[in-house]
This record gives sequence, structure tokens and C-alpha cells, in this order.
Amino acid sequence: MNSIEIEGRGFYKYLGKIALPIALQSLIGSSLNLVDNLMVGSLGELELAAVGVSMQLYFMAWMLMYGFSSGCSTFMSQFYGADDMGNIRKTLGFNATVCFAVGMLFFIVATFFPAQVLRIFTDIPEVIDAGIPYIRTGAWCFICISITVPVSYAFRSIQRPKIPLMTGVTAFAINTFMNYVLIFGNFGAPEMGVQGAALATAISRTVELSLNLIMLFRGSDHIGGTFNGFFGWGTDYMKKIVKNSIPTTLNETLWGLGTSMYVAAVARMGVTEYAAMQACTSIQNLFTMAAFSIGDAILILVGAELGRGNAERAYRMAKRMVKVGVFIGILFGASLILCADPIIGLFEFTEEGGAYAHQIIMVYGATMVFAIYSGINITGVLRSGGDTRFAMITEVSAVWLIGVPMAFAGALVFQWPVWLVILAIKSEELVKCCVLFKRFISKKWVRTVIHDMG
Repeated sequence: MNSIEIEGRGFYKYLGKIALPIALQSLIGSSLNLVDNLMVGSLGELELAAVGVSMQLYFMAWMLMYGFSSGCSTFMSQFYGADDMGNIRKTLGFNATVCFAVGMLFFIVATFFPAQVLRIFTDIPEVIDAGIPYIRTGAWCFICISITVPVSYAFRSIQRPKIPLMTGVTAFAINTFMNYVLIFGNFGAPEMGVQGAALATAISRTVELSLNLIMLFRGSDHIGGTFNGFFGWGTDYMKKIVKNSIPTTLNETLWGLGTSMYVAAVARMGVTEYAAMQACTSIQNLFTMAAFSIGDAILILVGAELGRGNAERAYRMAKRMVKVGVFIGILFGASLILCADPIIGLFEFTEEGGAYAHQIIMVYGATMVFAIYSGINITGVLRSGGDTRFAMITEVSAVWLIGVPMAFAGALVFQWPVWLVILAIKSEELVKCCVLFKRFISKKWVRTVIHDMG
């Protein structure tokens, strides 16, 4: 990588080699939810709303694990730049241990307290009743992703993103087929409806976990080492990782909670409004998650440069990649707007629900560039240098001081139409962009965090 000129074509080829598999994996991960929404949506708006509300618990668990794993990735990327595979294994082991504890907690909550969880997000009894079997049946997924997420981040950190991509493709194919079988009762299987969607996801996540573990210990591009090599962390070692990872975990968790509060606000407007938002959010995520691959690539590539001690080169690389992200944000936003009608046509909406969905898609498309700019700066630029505390304060403040109050005020106090509520929520992205731009050009985030780690 040091031999590649940042302004030349070779850099973009190298960026594509890292970012494209991550983008495809993110696209496939988002597609797992979209497939559930499309197939369940054909059963009716009530079922679609039930799945959407139920998935908030999975979303929260994933954000916790993603947040901690992202903080650990700062170290793994810089260790990779320093050619220190031993510490990469130890960091992965510590990451997986923490995530497994989180997964067990959510597994218990989903198994024994599903109704209580659903009441946080909706007060509609029919939606709660339909969501309970979805949460209980899919509880096993929390155990699966508690290992899959850390392992995937480790492969990305050592610049092997094709491995989690291939396991994700397999999971997507299995999930789609099993959805078709179990939701509608095809090939002699029982017609399970919403519960069938959860069971299909649990099966696909189990296969994904198995393949990741095989590649971790047996694959040709494996991280390798003995099982004991993933443990043996010293106190100082753990403190440094936790100090960097706690802000990222709080960042993603509080951001996720804030996003769930958006759901809680809109869900109280009515089933049709929420079903429209749920469908449009699934579609938007296909674009934004793919675009956020630039942020992951920044964390990986810029982090490696910082690990090598190349601070100025790391800054110039990040600057070039952020420009690429802005271009993609504009392109994706315009594409979402232009494709609004055929995309909405995939869902079985009533005339009113279709109108709501069209309006929401327009808002998502128009504001996408702001969401992507802030996202890649927080998840990529600032985290690559361990500037996780500033990233957390910026994100959490914008969501909870702007987004959440605007959501509830617009939905319940002023009773705005759903598209205007969504637009008011999105105002927090513009504020974040201004703060993050100033932080970027200050270069205060350009730091190396792996010094004195044995």
C-alpha cells in the first residue's frame, strides 16, 4: 500500500478491493431484513409492522456488538500496519468474549420477556401479539452474531473482506429460500407466517457462524494461531481497548436507542404510517450500508497507515476517501428518488400506505448525502485514529438533543404528516456534518493508539 500514489488510479483500485466486498456484505446484510419485509409484507401491513417493531431488539444488540467491535478494529487495523498478528488475535479474543456476554443477555430477554420489549415501541395490542413469536423464535440469532460480528471485523482489519462477504452471500441465499418455505408453507412445510421468517433467519445465521469459524481456524487466509492465542490479555491491555471501545459502544448503542425512539414516535401515529416507514427504511439501508463501506475502508486503510507511523499520508488518504463518499452519497440519493415508484411497488401497500411511502422515500433520498458524510467520518475517519470520544459526543448529542425531540414533537404534539416528521428527524444529520467537517480539517483525530501494547 505504501507504494501506491494516493492521487493515482492505483489507489482507487486498491480502495475498491477493500471497500467493494464490504459494500456487498453490507448490502447482503441489509437484504436479509429486506427479504423478510418483502415476504412478510405480502401477508399484510399488520404483519409488516410487527416484524419491524420486533427487529428493534435485534437492531439494539447488533449496535452494541458493532460499536465494541468497531472500537477494537482501531487496534486491529493499526496492529496489521505494524505486522503484529499476535496482538490481532488477542484483540479478537477479547472482542468476541465481550460480544458473547452481550448476546447471552439479549437471548435471555428475547426468550422470556418479548411482550415487555414490544411494549416499549408500540401500544397496539395486535402488533404486540404478532411480534412475540418472531422475537422468541429468533432469539438464537443473538448467540450467532455475538461471534460472527467480531470475526468479520477481524477479517476486514487484516484486509481480507472477501471472507465475510462469502459467508454473508451463503447466509442470504439460505435465508431467502427458507423464508419462501417457512412463511408460506411451501414444499410440504407448515405455513408459519411471521414466525417462519424468524426461524429462517436463525437457520441462516447458524450457517454463517459455522462458516466464519471454519475460515478463522482452517481457511487459507485464516488469522490462525492456537485457541489460547486469542486469550491472555493483561490488565493494561484490556484497559486501553476498553478506553477506546466504550465510546464507540455508547455511540452505537445510544444512536440505536435514538433510532428506536424514532420508531416509537412514528409507530404511535398508526400502523399504516409505521409500515410505510419500515419499508422505506429497509430500502434506504440498502444504499446507506453499502455507502458506509467507505467508512469501514477508511478505518482499515487509514488505521494501517497510522500503525506504520505515516500520519500525513493517513490524512491525505482519508481526505481523498471522504470525497469519494460524498460523491457516492449524491449518486445514491438521486438513484433512490428516481427509483421510488418501482421500489414501493414491491410492497403490498394500500393506496394511503403507498402515498406515505413515496413521500418518505423522497425525504430519504434528498438527505442521504448528509447521512453518508457524517457516517463515514464517525465510523471511519475519527475511529481510525482513536478519536472515539469526540465521535460519540457529536453523534449522541445530535440524536438525543435534536432528532428524538423533533420526532415526538412532530408526531404527537404538532401531529405533522409522516414525511414532515421524518424530515425534522433528519435535521440532526446537517448539524453533525458541520461539526465533523471542522474536526476533520483540525487533524486532531490523527493519532496512533497501539504504542506500549505488549
